[in-house]
Amino acid sequence: MDIIKKALKEDRTTLSEHESKELLRAYGIPVTRETEVFDEHDLLDAIRKIGFPLVIKACSSSLRHKTEQGLVHVDIRNEQEAVSAFKETMTGIKDDGGSVLVQEMVKGKRELVIGLTRDPQFGPCVMFGLGGIFTEVLHDIIFRVAPIDKQCALDMMQEIKARQILENVRGMPRADLDQLADILVKVGNIGLEQKTVKEIDINPVILVGSNPVAVDALVVLTQEA
Repeated sequence: MDIIKKALKEDRTTLSEHESKELLRAYGIPVTRETEVFDEHDLLDAIRKIGFPLVIKACSSSLRHKTEQGLVHVDIRNEQEAVSAFKETMTGIKDDGGSVLVQEMVKGKRELVIGLTRDPQFGPCVMFGLGGIFTEVLHDIIFRVAPIDKQCALDMMQEIKARQILENVRGMPRADLDQLADILVKVGNIGLEQKTVKEIDINPVILVGSNPVAVDALVVLTQEA
């Protein structure tokens, strides 16, 4: 794919968040509506396109922990807040050569993680589990060797300890398991078809009502196919 070819040509081993989501989008995986901007004029155009509330965050292939660095501003509700967040973010990345993402504010209480890792022995392996801040704390994740089919993906969802969050819980609707299964299958396909993709980390995948949406993503590449 052109996104991957461009990154490798630039001798990069990671895609930016926006590039990572564009790769996912190309495979039919639902991602947030967003626009990459470089100046205030672009910012105002993006605001009109996406609408409030929105998120403004730094976007660079060298950034992995944006929140910890104060480079993510959420629940922005007017133009003044947006311009202020944009300027603050641009100041934080002035030496990085990055851009800013203007992204729709996606709200949901249930966060999942979906990913892929390329194992030296087994090849691409698909990951599913509890996402958000709990990914590293609880390690409630499961792996399957790609390719996987829909039934395999559905089985994966039932093997995590927190599987009940996918059901009707505390007034929230049952997750659309078919959509989740479709995402898992497609992530496996990326690993099989794009030999230079080493890792995919989609975290969080937020359930908006029943529907999963990829809110943040990181794709790691390798020069060795």
